Amino acid sequence: MTDIRTAATLVLLRDGAGAIEVLLLRRPERGAFAGGWVFPGGKVEPVDRVEADPSADPDAVEEATARNAAVRETAEETGLVVAPDAIVPLSQWSPPAQLETKFHTWFFVAEAPEGEVVTQPGEVVDHAWIRPADALKRHGAGDLRLFPPTWVTLDTLLPFPTVEAALAAIERRELQHYATRQDPHRGLALWHGDEAYDGGPDTEEGPRHRLHVGSLPWRFERR
Repeated sequence: MTDIRTAATLVLLRDGAGAIEVLLLRRPERGAFAGGWVFPGGKVEPVDRVEADPSADPDAVEEATARNAAVRETAEETGLVVAPDAIVPLSQWSPPAQLETKFHTWFFVAEAPEGEVVTQPGEVVDHAWIRPADALKRHGAGDLRLFPPTWVTLDTLLPFPTVEAALAAIERRELQHYATRQDPHRGLALWHGDEAYDGGPDTEEGPRHRLHVGSLPWRFERR
């Protein structure tokens, strides 16, 4: 059985011309996200772990550890330093069974600090500040490779005109959990709440929580 490791990602936001912008990094043509555009992040390392009393809430300890990892990885990959208590939890992603490399990943958001992006050689081959709508449009045209967690996160950020509005709304909402199941025959990524998630019937009017990934442009359904 493959071990599932913990990872953390930080979505850096800044105000742009009429819309927020996010920082995306392009990975090299190797590894789990080969050639993909992703947010800064990586796996939890021993240095990130929080020493806690045995009676402490394990979920809180995991979150604190993930915060440390998100901040450290972001600093290493971009040169931008954010305080762990300045980042806001957005979502948790658990991998589909088909993946060989499995990470349970925390996604956080934060306002980007001032400073120039200095990328990490060997881990990042390009970077861009881009509006979520533009990133999704370029992906739909086949010009920018995304993976479902990045795509859904960009889609989540579409309604917010400013960083302040985005952070305020995300702080008020519950942490979103995405335990992904794949249906490769129909080109679907499925999450809890979809009628087909547990193998149920797939009707026209049933509840939906899915991403159509079989062809471009991808299409998200939630009802």
